[in-house]
Amino acid sequence: MSVLAIGLLFAVVTLLIMFSGISIAFALGIVAIIFMYFFMPASSLDTVAQNVYEEMSSITLMSIPLFILKGAAIGRSRAGKDLYDALHVWMGKVPGGLGVANVFACALFAAMAGSSPATCSAIGSAGIPEMRKRGYSPGFAAGIIAAGGTLGILLPPSITMILYSVAAEQSLGRLFLAAIGPGIMLVIFFSGYTIYRFRKEYSVAYESYAVDKIPNPILDRQTYTAQQKMMALPRVLPFLVLLIGVMVALYGGYATPAETAGLGAVFAFLLIAIIYRMWRFKDLYPLLDVTIREASMLMFIIGMSLLFANVMSYLHLSQSAAQAIVDLGASRWVLLAAILAMVIVLGFFLPPVSIILMTSPIFLPPLRAAGFDLVWFGVVMTIVMETGLIHPPVGLNIFVIKNIAPDITLREIIYGVMPFVVIMLLSVVLLCFFPEIATGLSNWVMGAPIV
Repeated sequence: MSVLAIGLLFAVVTLLIMFSGISIAFALGIVAIIFMYFFMPASSLDTVAQNVYEEMSSITLMSIPLFILKGAAIGRSRAGKDLYDALHVWMGKVPGGLGVANVFACALFAAMAGSSPATCSAIGSAGIPEMRKRGYSPGFAAGIIAAGGTLGILLPPSITMILYSVAAEQSLGRLFLAAIGPGIMLVIFFSGYTIYRFRKEYSVAYESYAVDKIPNPILDRQTYTAQQKMMALPRVLPFLVLLIGVMVALYGGYATPAETAGLGAVFAFLLIAIIYRMWRFKDLYPLLDVTIREASMLMFIIGMSLLFANVMSYLHLSQSAAQAIVDLGASRWVLLAAILAMVIVLGFFLPPVSIILMTSPIFLPPLRAAGFDLVWFGVVMTIVMETGLIHPPVGLNIFVIKNIAPDITLREIIYGVMPFVVIMLLSVVLLCFFPEIATGLSNWVMGAPIV
């Protein structure tokens, strides 16, 4: 069979098995083994376990379970609620300050936990009821938390960035630094939209009250004293110090990513033991249980995805697809737009982990040939994949919000998140015009990359 015929067959079989309902990890593994059996030497099947083990034995990947453990320690304690409460108190005077506080809480919690669903759950369980009580519309409240939660796969330590660094063979430290600028940019844009939308809802409520005397809690402004603000800090500051300490250890060259992840996990457990008295086995068991479940799921997906990619490479599918893209002769920006459009479509069905590991062998060679900085592209691709977490039909954060706020309809949640999707896509355009937003900090700290 020709490479084209094998490639079409490979794509059809992959789609059929994935849509059968089998979990992604096993679907990818089954496809890989089927094509190994029919199109590769018989001896290749004898080395499946060895190949998967070798792919998963990367030192960089070791940091994933440790970052998950650190995130579980913070996400399953009251740290999220305390962080949200502190920001709420400090931003009381800002128009829409409660919504802005939720955006900042999501950003800080995402930077500590590294997980979008965990951020949505931890901040949303406290933030959505509070915003609803203050008169925010259901869709607006849900949109703030769902969009804020997406920052979990962008701001370091990001598991998505770790996987991209392995797939693209790029420096993890450089990727983490490159994500900070765009992450702050998104926080500013989300906050700006939140203030704009709050003013709009406030104006409607004010006009309704002026004409029909219909009261609305959004009209009530709440202020806090300096004493109340200072009292909100003690429980939050240790976790912020932990976040800063982990970043200093990583970027200062004092520890590797795996070592900083381990240190972060140990100190996170010490903090929840000291601050929240969570040191008994019955307190720690849920944290260890969720860590083992999430880490096992991710490592299975990683192992099978890399086996899947190796089979594609052996059959020359990824190389041929990359060459076909290059042979189109399209300009570099048309090439980039086509690839990002494909990522958006894949985001309808697949999580970011699978998208990175499945598409990297195909997308990265043409992008490298076109002269794109792969660190910059990793940030851009991550933002585009973030939209997949909040756009239908399979936006994971949408269903997390639906789970923690079942009285808000899916229609309201989807309408609430769509403006944030537009903001993310406009941010990608801005990064195309001003790539220094992503690359400036990493080049300043680590020096310009050697071409």
